[in-house]
This record gives sequence, structure tokens and C-alpha cells, in this order.
Amino acid sequence: MSAATLAAHGVRKRYGRVQALDDVTVTLDAPAIGLLGANGAGKTTLMKALLGLVGLDAGTVSILGRRVGEDPRSDRARVGYMPERGALPLDMTAHDFVMQLAELRGLPRRAAALRASEVLFHVGLEEERARLLRSYSTGMRQRTKLAQALLDTPELVVLDEPTNGLDPGGRAEMLGIVRRLSSDLGIRVLMSSHVLDDVLATCDAVCVLRDGRVAHHGALDTLGDDDTRAVIVRVVGDPEAFANALSARGLAAQAQGGGDALVRVTCSGDRDLAALRDVAMAAGIGIAELRSGGPTAHQTLIEAMR
Repeated sequence: MSAATLAAHGVRKRYGRVQALDDVTVTLDAPAIGLLGANGAGKTTLMKALLGLVGLDAGTVSILGRRVGEDPRSDRARVGYMPERGALPLDMTAHDFVMQLAELRGLPRRAAALRASEVLFHVGLEEERARLLRSYSTGMRQRTKLAQALLDTPELVVLDEPTNGLDPGGRAEMLGIVRRLSSDLGIRVLMSSHVLDDVLATCDAVCVLRDGRVAHHGALDTLGDDDTRAVIVRVVGDPEAFANALSARGLAAQAQGGGDALVRVTCSGDRDLAALRDVAMAAGIGIAELRSGGPTAHQTLIEAMR
């Protein structure tokens, strides 16, 4: 079995008349993976299948190279889970709550207290750990849920809509923490979201679900970056001369031919667009039209979600 972060083959799951997952087959291996899709697309069901929390009607799933269900105790030790909906004991402090969960997982009391402090530090709650959860904001409660998912020093954390209900500041803070899990702490991340920007900000690969099926999957860097895009320029003048002038300036450019005076240029942000303009002015070339030469990452994933 491949040691991919997640793998699913022929997965089917039905709830009554609803086909939640319909022949889902995907393999992804990346530090951080986003499960992207609208509400009801099947993200939570697939995550629960990967966690061994629901039985499947057909197919197999594996995490970190091991088929789910072969060794449930080991699976639980390797994977942390942050659920979407909270069930926090509001009359406990964050530290007592997380420490109690650490004790339930087998740590002696002193070690549990130390581990609780460590994970609360990782999510930015070390100074607020003695406050009652009742007094916490939504963002702080979400970070408390994330903290308990880190207790066992997991190889993988599964996060179900971690930014749900957060204001812009809380969302940015949570996304920063999620990104640091994979980039700094070496913990693999599987995060579900219906917000495209959240996935683009935190993940290296994506699986888009639509109506229980895989609509798109792969590494995000293969989609191209929204700041690095091809543009098509329709010129008034000689397209070959314009392409050569752009190439001399360090821009990848090629005349398209066909008599339409089109030049395809790869631009990396506003600086290259400004250079394109300057080259046209210096060469006496008129720009009649400037348009996107291909889909951006946003456009590709949005289309997959529809």
C-alpha cells in the first residue's frame, strides 16, 4: 500500500435515499490537503470514512499508507480530529478540558497538564488557558478544539471546517495556525472547507467533491498561481517583433500566428504587466486587447465545484 496521505478506491456510502459518496477514487500525498466542495458535497462523510467513524457500502480507504480499520487503535494514535461542531464544557477552563482529554488518552496527570499547556501554546491560547470556555470567543473555542486534536502528537490532523463561524480576523489567525502545522511542525493536514480561499491559503493539494463524486484532484501548483498567468495580447503592429521585444525584456512571449496579431505572454504580477506596457510603447506597438490566456487556480476550482 502506498504511503500517500490519503487514498480512496471505489468508495460508496448511502444514507437512505441520499448517495453521499458515489465511486470516490482518489490518491493524494502532500503536507496539507484540502477537501473542497459546497455543503452536502460529501466532504464530512469522506472524512468520517477516513477516520473509521462510518462504515462503507463499497470500496476502501487508507491514511498514511495503512488501510482504515485494520488496526483501529493505531489509527487513533496517528490521527487527530477536530470536528466542525463543538461540544465544549463551557464551565471548564481550556487547560482543564484539554488536560482531562489527555488523561483519558492515558497520560499521567502531571504529563497531561504539561501536554495540555504545550498544545494550547501551539494554538495561541497559552495566556488564556485559565479562562472558562464560556468566556471564549468563537475563534478561541475553535482553537481549543484544534488543541485537543494535537494531544497525541499525531502524524495527521483532520480538520472539519475549522474557520466555520469566524470573523475575518479569527479566520486569518486560524488559517495561519493550520498552515504552520504542516510547514513548521511537520504534521500532515487534511482540511475540509467550502471556502476556496481557505484551501488556497493553507493547502498544497486539493480534492474537489461535487454531489458525492470527485470533480477535480491534484497538486495546487499544477493549477498555476493567480499572480502568474498567461495573457493574450492583440496588437496593432507586428506581433513577431513585439514577442521578440518582450523576450529581450525577460518575459516569456510567443506570437500566436493565424493572422490575428496575437501574442501570448506569461506574466508574474503587476510588474510584468507594466513591463509589457512599456515594451509596447517603446516599440510603437498598439495594444488593442488584453485578456486572460488561461484559467487561474480560482477559476479552475470554482468550475469544478459547480
